[in-house]
Amino acid sequence: MSLWEERDNPVEVYLLGTGIQPNHMEIEGRINISNFERVPEEEWQSTSAPRTQEDNCESHGTHLASLVNGQSVGVAKDIKIHSLRVLNCQGKGTVSGIVMGLEFLWKKLVSNPSKRMVVLLPLVSGYSQSINNACKRLARAGAVLVAAAGNFQSNACAYSPASSPEVITVGAVNFLDQHFTLGPLGTNYGSCVDIFAPGKSIVSADKDCTICYVRKSGTAQAAAYVAGIAALMLTAQPNLTVAELRQRLLHYAISNAIDDTWFPVEQRVNTPNLVAALPPSTQDTGEQMFCRTVWSEPRGLRLTHAAEAHCDPEEELLGCSSFSQSGKRQGERVGILGNRPVCLAFGDSQVSAVARCCLLPRANCSVHTAAPALVGLKTYTHCPDPDQVLTGCSSHWEVENLGVFPHTTPKRVYNEEVQAFKPLGEGEGLRLWEVTVSCDAGWTLTSCNAHPENSVTLGAFPVDYTCVAKHQDPDETGRTSKEFVIVIAICCRIQPSGQA
Repeated sequence: MSLWEERDNPVEVYLLGTGIQPNHMEIEGRINISNFERVPEEEWQSTSAPRTQEDNCESHGTHLASLVNGQSVGVAKDIKIHSLRVLNCQGKGTVSGIVMGLEFLWKKLVSNPSKRMVVLLPLVSGYSQSINNACKRLARAGAVLVAAAGNFQSNACAYSPASSPEVITVGAVNFLDQHFTLGPLGTNYGSCVDIFAPGKSIVSADKDCTICYVRKSGTAQAAAYVAGIAALMLTAQPNLTVAELRQRLLHYAISNAIDDTWFPVEQRVNTPNLVAALPPSTQDTGEQMFCRTVWSEPRGLRLTHAAEAHCDPEEELLGCSSFSQSGKRQGERVGILGNRPVCLAFGDSQVSAVARCCLLPRANCSVHTAAPALVGLKTYTHCPDPDQVLTGCSSHWEVENLGVFPHTTPKRVYNEEVQAFKPLGEGEGLRLWEVTVSCDAGWTLTSCNAHPENSVTLGAFPVDYTCVAKHQDPDETGRTSKEFVIVIAICCRIQPSGQA
């Protein structure tokens, strides 16, 4: 018996969408059609128009269910799927119906917490705080929620449940691991997307007959693929928390496979270049330290003057940086909100906060802030306890004219042997440069910051194990001030047991 072939599997997948054809050979005997149904009436242009046949309601759901646990096309072949119908035959639903479905699952989970639940949400609504709150409550109870990013070639943060921080949001790529397009539209993108997965011309079960197959495309298909991977991971390790599963999913993903030039310029830095991959059957991560990068919400959703990036309650905020396409930023700092650390970024309306969120179950972290210093002077702070380790470093300054910074000369160059300078483009007398610093093999990037000197620094952000900083050189002569760009990456690793 393989690792995945558990007879009494503690993992179940719940699919919220249209109906499912349970008699298809791919999924027969492994589908439970729930009596839960909250769907609106179908809309018809005229009373004489023929109504859609009942089995047409099952096309989308049958295709997705088979991608999760189909005998030949499924990812997790021995997982039980439960269907909850919240969409009508036209694929339409209501916010209240979706919220009621999520509430139904929450009650089911809290009544039997020993079961592990993966919830597949192959549906997209306009931004809804009610849907996001229901997702948050269900995730906090221990459910793994996987949602489609949407097929509108737009920012996924404008939609729900894709915008919920507690949901694993999945964009779509084609068979070449490139962006998915659907006519004039395509996959959604942005900071609310966690990962991408195959979603173009995917072959799976068709509702027309028990042995029929059809090709379908979309981020719903990509989400079904990731839901299957999540079910496999929980089958192998049923005690994984939601945060641990997300971190491992990102860890096993294929990085830098997508040509990000298809995404809008302002969305390239915060759209993850990760394609989901099946984990090894052992999932042995040894002493690996897991961290992920979390960007703040878009400025249109911001309720405070500062941009805020939050970690999951199970994660520790170890790094805090900021980024602004305009370069008009005033730095960042770690604040406390509701007894939880939060990364705060200051500057113009384009500034984003970038948090580095890590799994450190035995960590006890504290924040220490230095007293303000006058312009041109240096200020320091340190860890007061010799047993403490510095895991992050950030700075926040106040200036009246954003984008104008004091010019000072650094006394030494940081990370001299690993700095790499890459010209990105020119325009209106400004030269755009990129500086990167990477951690050595076996080390994990916990903090990434850039210090503005002679150039206008757009900011810094972590990408996998590399700290990336972008800056503009306003020197119209074409000369660059690379010697004045300081990028600091803090790299950590778990000390192996028994070693000093």
